[in-house]
Amino acid sequence: MEAVLKCPCDEQHPQQAKDFHGNLEQNSKLSGVKKDIEKLYEAVPQLVNVFKIKEKIGEGTFSSVYLATAQLQTGYEEKMALKHLIPTSHPLRIAAELQCLTVAGGQDNVMGVKYCFRKNDHVVIVMPYLEHESFLDILNSLSFEEVREYMFNLFKALRRIHHFGIVHRDVKPSNFLYNRQLKKYALVDFGLAQGTPDTKIELLKAAHSEDQQGSCLQTNPIVTLGNGVSVSVTAPKQIAQQSASKAADRRSSSLSKVQMKQGRGGKEDSVHHSVQRSVFGERNFNVYSSTYQENSSTKLIKQSKVIDVSSRKLVTKKKIISTKTVSSGAARKAVSACPLNLPCDCYATDRVCSVCLSRRQQVAPRAGTPGFRAPEVLTKCPTQTTAIDMWSAGIIFLSLLSGRYPFFKASDDLTALAQIMTVRGSRETIQAARTFGKSVVCTQVVPTQNLRTLCEKLRGTNSSCKGFQGEGPSRSENNTALSVASDKPCAPETLGKQIQHLQSFQEGDGALETKATDMKGWDQVPDEAYDLLDKLLDLNPATRITAKEALLHPFFKDIRL
Repeated sequence: MEAVLKCPCDEQHPQQAKDFHGNLEQNSKLSGVKKDIEKLYEAVPQLVNVFKIKEKIGEGTFSSVYLATAQLQTGYEEKMALKHLIPTSHPLRIAAELQCLTVAGGQDNVMGVKYCFRKNDHVVIVMPYLEHESFLDILNSLSFEEVREYMFNLFKALRRIHHFGIVHRDVKPSNFLYNRQLKKYALVDFGLAQGTPDTKIELLKAAHSEDQQGSCLQTNPIVTLGNGVSVSVTAPKQIAQQSASKAADRRSSSLSKVQMKQGRGGKEDSVHHSVQRSVFGERNFNVYSSTYQENSSTKLIKQSKVIDVSSRKLVTKKKIISTKTVSSGAARKAVSACPLNLPCDCYATDRVCSVCLSRRQQVAPRAGTPGFRAPEVLTKCPTQTTAIDMWSAGIIFLSLLSGRYPFFKASDDLTALAQIMTVRGSRETIQAARTFGKSVVCTQVVPTQNLRTLCEKLRGTNSSCKGFQGEGPSRSENNTALSVASDKPCAPETLGKQIQHLQSFQEGDGALETKATDMKGWDQVPDEAYDLLDKLLDLNPATRITAKEALLHPFFKDIRL
């Protein structure tokens, strides 16, 4: 007779049933990790006699990281981190990552490398292991002084790699390891790194971007911010030589057709963390795209194929091919027969003309983690510098000061740009975009937020907030804070004001409670902190503060190298 493992009755014993299913899931994960470790030993047999792999401690798109111990000659067991790169990784990309670690690593909070093993197409990089805390676990328990030290050490690491001409491209909390007890830090994961024109990493000179993931940014896509508030991005040298009045009429009439359809967002993916949800959720915005029929299936039109629209002129409607009504055969014929130098007038409309369809796609790096990409990355600026790392550091600083992580959460690049606008302002974003050859169109003016007011409201340290007294928000405050993310339409003129009140939590989601008796320095944040944040979140990469300059900022006046 076989023994059968039965599940307790969910209705009679709900807690037992929950524990039962939880144990099954945990056992399944452990079994999966065990199989992964066995496969790794088989793929790279050299590891068997050197390391005892304990567990998997990280997993990403391009690699998996394991905790292992190495038996030293002295008899001491040393902990190591084994990074197994996926076999499909480009050899040049792997070699470039190794060179970044060997040349720049090992100093100033930059992770170094100890060994490297290879068997056929499997590569394992062995690095020192730094036991570290999860950013989500400690975010709301950090004192202000700890935040200051954290940012100082992050800038030390960035100054180091930028000195060697390395653009990390994926700066985020999970790639900056932090041991709170030992006060040790390590910048890791150079898998997406690129070189500056004068980089000292030879392999980065040869390594062209392998990170051109996903679709290119559309030329004329539209994101709605509220009733009648829309954002459109294109890549012109100058949108000129068009009749101002006729162009304005054309844009306003087409943009008015794009209505916001706000959806309800899901809860933050923090299973066992009582942490605030992101300030911005995917539910806040909606993207409009044009489509056309091809082989009986609907595909997105990549409108980013216009590189230079300075020659655009108003033409007759007869030259326009509406993507909603044209047949697939006619579209292909029109595209193939369309000269590249013809003007078009589909800018900021809900269709794509044959001229735009025939142009080359604009290519620019866009690697990185959503929520941490700089404006020049979101708008596909072809020239990207170390300034994109400083923007990402600014987003980390914004999360630390506001107590919210992730701060930005968007499903696409244009939504991310729209969310940045609600904090940094629409006019400022439009002006900054012009400096790197992009045109951003917004139908309404969204004001710039005061960074101190924004962070204090979200953290609950503002004296006018009930959170200052350790109480959760009232129901009326909650409704006001969530109006941007609800089905209820938000007036364009009040959008900016509501953002600074945005709390992004609902009753029972675990509101941040900050007691006056345990402020940990958050009631005395100096102006220098927000001045540095403002310089980090400079929309213009040319004037954005560098890592070297950040270390000399008055915010760190009593912390010196």
